[in-house]
Amino acid sequence: MLWVDRHLVHEGSHHAFRKIAERELAVAEPALTTAVVDHYAPTRARMEGGATDDIRRMIATLEENAAHHGIRCFGLRDLRQGIVHVTGPEQGLTLPGLLLVCGDSHTSTHGALGALAFGIGATEVAHVLATQTVWQTKPKAMRLNFEGRLGPGVGAKDMALGWIAMLGADGARGHAVEYTGEAVRGLSVEGRMTLCNLSIEGGARFGMVAPDETTISWISGRPFAPEGESLDRARETWATLRSDDDAPFDRTQTIDAAAIAPIVTWGTSPEDALPITATIPDPADLTGSRARKVSEALDYMGLSPGRPLEGTSVDQVFIGSCTNARLEDLRAAAAVLSGRHARVPGLVSPGSALVKQAAEQEGLHHIFTDAGLEWVDAGCSMCVGMNGDLVEPGKRCASTTNRNFRGRQGPGARTHLMSPAMAAAAAVTGTLTDVRPLLEGRL
Repeated sequence: MLWVDRHLVHEGSHHAFRKIAERELAVAEPALTTAVVDHYAPTRARMEGGATDDIRRMIATLEENAAHHGIRCFGLRDLRQGIVHVTGPEQGLTLPGLLLVCGDSHTSTHGALGALAFGIGATEVAHVLATQTVWQTKPKAMRLNFEGRLGPGVGAKDMALGWIAMLGADGARGHAVEYTGEAVRGLSVEGRMTLCNLSIEGGARFGMVAPDETTISWISGRPFAPEGESLDRARETWATLRSDDDAPFDRTQTIDAAAIAPIVTWGTSPEDALPITATIPDPADLTGSRARKVSEALDYMGLSPGRPLEGTSVDQVFIGSCTNARLEDLRAAAAVLSGRHARVPGLVSPGSALVKQAAEQEGLHHIFTDAGLEWVDAGCSMCVGMNGDLVEPGKRCASTTNRNFRGRQGPGARTHLMSPAMAAAAAVTGTLTDVRPLLEGRL
């Protein structure tokens, strides 16, 4: 039974609030809970409150539950609003050494700051609201060690999709993953968030990176972070939050970072991923259930086996989500799009209202709109398709999101996961494209 230092809730928590209301229970520690409007947040016409009555009701219910229980709420019209896994770290609510939970599987994102963070179900959300504790079984430990340096045009999204493709969607099942190595230490905190975000797609319970000076520098000055003498004391403690040199791991996998190329998914699972230079797999070369799964995925995606991934036409692009909607991600996409025009329509949704504000101060929004893409407000947007932003049936989307499941972005939608730079390259060419030539002279 573990004490929960931070509990983040979003619109999907209404079931949990109803459960504690039925039992006439109060929220145990309202100051340790933060509510954020994200999944249903409309990215257009925000002052109208939502695209439909159902969406408006979901948002209003969260804001009303938060007000009733005295919970801090980053509501629809709050400048701190955004995707929960962007706003938590952005506000300094996520700190090294804390245990943080949220009713969302990609809570592992927060492990980038040295927190122990994982998603929980609706019943567990109610339990945390009522007791500020959560019951867990200790997972096994796994180390993913990325040695060497990444090449130009390659980033955290490629690292994540690469290891998931290598080990499979169940490759880290039942494990807590610690990311180590030169390439991980070289990532910004934003990049580490992307890496940890996708841990769950490889079956891990959560992922984390040991805090270092990069972490501490990033935290300093954030609204809810310690300051002054408290920060000095915290720094001393945070410096100890690392695995001992002789710490035992149940599994260790070492990956050559220099060998990683820009990665794109071709199927209906994040494990269905290959370098952009590869060809689409042929079920005839496989056997058993894997051959059947590949055949079914290619049929859904409308792809032919044996053909190059590069050059596959796309109908639209999406840049956003808790995986890739931070300022660094937008800068990476803008570096490709600057001075160029998109051949297909696209949507760019920043991860928070503050990210949007910062991007506009840098003029990034002009790069996107001048290229022909739509610049909208913050929220989960087209990642989940709950808020009016959808990919039409049969349409192919180059997307910076975390899941390419059937219907994830809308019924019949065909999703290819990739980095923001790769999505921008797809917008420029109208196809799945190796971004590296487009970045020559721009890095």
